[in-house]
Amino acid sequence: MSGDPAARLKAEVGAMKLDWLVEDREGRVPAPLPLPDDEVLRRYEALYSGAISDVLREHRLMDQALPHRIQPLRAETRCAAGFAFTVKSQPHTLVTGEMTLRSAMLEAMGAGHFVVWDCSGAEDSTAWGGVMTAAAKARGVRGAAIDGGARDIRQIMDADFPLFCRFRHPNAALGRAMLSHFQVPLRIGGVFIHPGDIVAGDMDGVIVVPRALAIPVLRRAEEILGIECDIFGWIEQGDSVAEISAKGGYF
Repeated sequence: MSGDPAARLKAEVGAMKLDWLVEDREGRVPAPLPLPDDEVLRRYEALYSGAISDVLREHRLMDQALPHRIQPLRAETRCAAGFAFTVKSQPHTLVTGEMTLRSAMLEAMGAGHFVVWDCSGAEDSTAWGGVMTAAAKARGVRGAAIDGGARDIRQIMDADFPLFCRFRHPNAALGRAMLSHFQVPLRIGGVFIHPGDIVAGDMDGVIVVPRALAIPVLRRAEEILGIECDIFGWIEQGDSVAEISAKGGYF
């Protein structure tokens, strides 16, 4: 067997017939959307996560919501939406290289991104804080969902930055956890998140829309909002359940 690591990997992938898996997980390049990015995100932010979930169910996607352990920092959080910028870290005792990779990650973040961070179960440290919030917001990042901890809560709240996280803790990550990857596919709970997917979060939680379905899901969710507006109007005017159902309403 060749001593070249790339050659060994290629041989292993071929022997185990993993080409399809590598292509599916690592070969996706975010395709351009038929609408301007700003318009797409603005229209998603006029929706709510429940309506998006209902549309994804119509597409036979039943598990696109991040686990309920990831909660909004502010209970009254309105819908924030962006394109997934993925980050992976894990508990670790090493320090060398962390700041270099962290700087590269921040430089790669840009306008319209929504950070999704998998902390690999870290419990004694935080991935997000006040300085990270300031740096991300300055670069146009629209929100962050951290499957892990956050600190500097007052600074984050004062910045009015949409943050979703699993817990609060005073410990920083340096010396306790280490960044390993960014802009790679993640799996959090049963949800796969690819860079460029639509991520939307509100007071009900965070949901992920595969990029290939971004526009059809958006349009159908907007249609649902119109239908629900009619239903609320029928209820307010005193229509019976039977009358509302006859008009195509639901409960």
